[in-house]
Amino acid sequence: MAERKVNFIFIQCDSLDGRILTHPLMSKVTVHLQKLAEKGVLFQNAYATSFMCVPSRASMWSGLYVHHCQSWNNYKGLEPETPTFLTPFASSNYQTVTFGKTDYLSGRHSLRARVSAWTRSASIRRPNYRMLFPQILLTENPRVHPGDWENMEKALAWLSKENLDSPFFLYLGLNLPHPPFVTSTYYQKKVPQEEIGVPPFDTADHPVLKYQKICKNWQYGFSPEVVKLVQSVYLGMVAEVDAIIGFFLQTLKKLSLLDRTFLVFTSDHGELALEHQQYYKMSPHEGSSRVPLIFSGPGIPEGKVICQPISLIDIFPTLLELAGLPAVTDLDGHSLVPFFLDGQQEERPVLAEFHDSSVCTGCFMLRKGDYKYIVYPGYPCQLFNLRQDPGELRNLAGEKSEIVKEMDADLRSLVDYEKVDCQAKDYDRESFSAWRKEQLTAGTYFQNMARIFSGWDYLKGEDILPWTEEDEERIKSWLKGKLDYGTPQSGKQGS
Repeated sequence: MAERKVNFIFIQCDSLDGRILTHPLMSKVTVHLQKLAEKGVLFQNAYATSFMCVPSRASMWSGLYVHHCQSWNNYKGLEPETPTFLTPFASSNYQTVTFGKTDYLSGRHSLRARVSAWTRSASIRRPNYRMLFPQILLTENPRVHPGDWENMEKALAWLSKENLDSPFFLYLGLNLPHPPFVTSTYYQKKVPQEEIGVPPFDTADHPVLKYQKICKNWQYGFSPEVVKLVQSVYLGMVAEVDAIIGFFLQTLKKLSLLDRTFLVFTSDHGELALEHQQYYKMSPHEGSSRVPLIFSGPGIPEGKVICQPISLIDIFPTLLELAGLPAVTDLDGHSLVPFFLDGQQEERPVLAEFHDSSVCTGCFMLRKGDYKYIVYPGYPCQLFNLRQDPGELRNLAGEKSEIVKEMDADLRSLVDYEKVDCQAKDYDRESFSAWRKEQLTAGTYFQNMARIFSGWDYLKGEDILPWTEEDEERIKSWLKGKLDYGTPQSGKQGS
């Protein structure tokens, strides 16, 4: 698309619900993001390829579906030598630089991130997570989360000092609005409290989601007051994201960079904020799987809203086409540039998948038209009509057999989900078996398992429950491929 080399700035935050930019009250909370959307194209139905930080980011950076790049969980991402969307830019004499959170490489995150993911299909009914009660700090200081402000300022300092005669690609990663839920009175004033509603109570009794709620371990109940508080604090954190973006864009304008720079804004996944009685992500529900996506810059039309579902997997080929760089042929996504030129395009189903902690089997999601189809191998599927049921409260899988059949065929055209599910579970079992042997030899196995399966985060001594013989027998049965309930196991066995 570009006739001459232009610059790129890619901003990605963490855990921003993609529905926010079209929510009525957001015009008061996300003023600067709204203005950015008005200057470019907003993809209203953009989806993450996975509902967890590292798998989603690894997929987006590599341009490959999760099952192709095999980024199964928050510990297993890309290896350092894996090509990413920055690779062709660096090869084309762009200055490439990153600031802040990237989070797509293997080997990061906590011990819990490994073990709770590896043992998910053992279906241990114990907590994997703990969360602090929402906090509102009594301060008028807008920098509640100083790390993100500091990274933003480092990016601006680089833009101010570097020789920008040659084109650049700058990536800025924010941690906001990732929990814990912490904001301040400064941002609470920006949130119209009277307009915050309580999502309908989800009465679904799906076994995978029941297991997920045990793992996530929300300890503060779901009264209307608690739900409103969580949503209010989360929106305050979103308002801080908006403040950072506003400061950043204002400085770009002073540096005379806006007219010759493509801007991309998105998130890695969403945040449920107690919708469906859950917090965090890890879910195919809209609050967790939808992300904002905005493109603006030279030649991109202003004020355009695209309703057709697309995916973060599409960003890599889009960046290449915008820059006029040769296409990379083995990518899984498709360029979004035709949307900039012509609007609606031929519909393509959108795939997302999840193989991480808190879900006791694989999760494969397909969005096509009004419908979302979700497969949990070994468990009942789900089908939602998002136009009629945007809250995803009525599972139509038992009523719409023909649509289920059609959606399942579309899903299978993109992924052999039983095979991939077994592949991910084999990786889990082999990885855990090796780790378990090391820990038993070191004498640290039982204490680590007790901490991991007491919630890990923010633990006090009295919070740690012993790792019992029953728990360990469950692990042993799972390693041998023998379970009395749960998901089908593949042929490989650990020891």
